Amino acid sequence: MENSPARNKDWSLTQGSFDQLLLWLDSDREISGRKYEGIRTRLIKLFACRGCAESEDLADECINRVAKKLPEIVGTYEGDPTLYFYGVARYIHQEYLRKRPVPLPEPIPPTDAESEHEYECLSHCLEKLPPDSCKLVLEYYREEKKAKIDHRKEMALRLGIAVNALRIRAHRIRGSLQECVQACLQRQQFERV
Repeated sequence: MENSPARNKDWSLTQGSFDQLLLWLDSDREISGRKYEGIRTRLIKLFACRGCAESEDLADECINRVAKKLPEIVGTYEGDPTLYFYGVARYIHQEYLRKRPVPLPEPIPPTDAESEHEYECLSHCLEKLPPDSCKLVLEYYREEKKAKIDHRKEMALRLGIAVNALRIRAHRIRGSLQECVQACLQRQQFERV
């Protein structure tokens, strides 16, 4: 696989490839620098919120992979470059989960423009949550059927609360997430008009 970690260790980000990455983000160096910092910060939060212990390293790996692939995609990629970073981050997160003994759930990846907007808003809203709340809600909705019931009992025991209290806490977090996602989608729709 071209983007395997072993092959990426042979490649390192040079000043030239970093300059090309910044130029891809925006032709104005100051604006592109701010965009780069914003993307890196969001990637760190995204990985941390998904329970990744090495969130900064994973964010840097994502940036390196995009920079390495940039010569191939710069002429053909259309749309917001930020979404490309999120797509690469999704694959890096999947690799991370395969290495973890207890994986956290992965949100459904976008399949069309509308889903991309929903995914972007969900990622944005998850990043805004406190890390403990983000981890709780992702872990709460992880399993299915009987495993879900057992997992939630184990979670409540680990947190030292009743299952009903855990259910209420998860419901409140989910409610605030839904409000945030709806507001984000409305903002995006307004900006596209």
